Amino acid sequence: MFTPAYRAILERQSYALIGNHSAVEVCGWTKKSLRGEGTCYKQRFYGIQSHQCCQMTPVAIACDQKCVFCWRANEYFSGRHPIIEQAEADDPAEIIDGCIAAHLWKLTGFGGNDNIDPAHYAETQQVRHFAISLTGEPTLYRRLPELIRELHHRGISTFLVTNSLHPEVLERLRDEDALPTQLYLSVDAPDAATWKRIDVPLLPDYWERVQRSLALLDDLPTRRVLRITLVRGWNDFDIPGYAALIRRTGAGTMIEVKSYMWLGYSRKRLGNEQMLRHTEVRDFAERLAAELGWQLLDEQPISRVVLLAERDFAGRIMRFD
Repeated sequence: MFTPAYRAILERQSYALIGNHSAVEVCGWTKKSLRGEGTCYKQRFYGIQSHQCCQMTPVAIACDQKCVFCWRANEYFSGRHPIIEQAEADDPAEIIDGCIAAHLWKLTGFGGNDNIDPAHYAETQQVRHFAISLTGEPTLYRRLPELIRELHHRGISTFLVTNSLHPEVLERLRDEDALPTQLYLSVDAPDAATWKRIDVPLLPDYWERVQRSLALLDDLPTRRVLRITLVRGWNDFDIPGYAALIRRTGAGTMIEVKSYMWLGYSRKRLGNEQMLRHTEVRDFAERLAAELGWQLLDEQPISRVVLLAERDFAGRIMRFD
């Protein structure tokens, strides 16, 4: 399923390719955590342990958006791919086993580093979290409910990131007892025209799909986050428009407002001036919170991200003892 050109790009970027359509790569924050250089904002906001997190995707080959700010090589994606939607799709347990094996193999070099705390390194051998978000669109994998259930059966938490175009998959996850530990929906624009310009959706009914996904959230008994990635001059406006979309999701939804980062293949499409400073992200977040009557709960300036919610709640920072 990986074309030779795309396979070469992924392997040059240190991805490990799993089976016909999955991939894994060690997150930079996992490495930083091992070196004592900080942790991902998800650890600060939600309790996810960066050094025990596996960053992967069951769909490295396809996405039905071509977001201009994506730092992946989305020029090489197919819009959809039939094999990941049919019975020939790879087995979920085999994907998980392959991802964990490749993830741990990529970390072996840290075990010989005298500057790494041996006890901290030893903990990495127990993968406790799967970030299902590396590249591509995970909801295109037809066996996603099985994958999530198998991870939970193994005691591994799941953070699923989706582009909001597949409400039918959200319904399947709900109906098949396979909702992730935390569900992310990307909300990259306050209106249909801006969404089309910045996300370049390949589905003609994209806006209807986005609206249906947002409306479903209030009926999903799991942790829910909307992620707004701000790109200067592209979508950093119309706070009332964003607020109207957010109100559709019901109580209990959290919001991450973060800046686009000038990384990877996005540098071929945008300039570094499209990144916002953290002070600008915080200003946007504060104005959005005021529009909603919500609270600013936390922030991580190095990641240029701010967390909002209607109110804080017990258990927002999870424990994985």
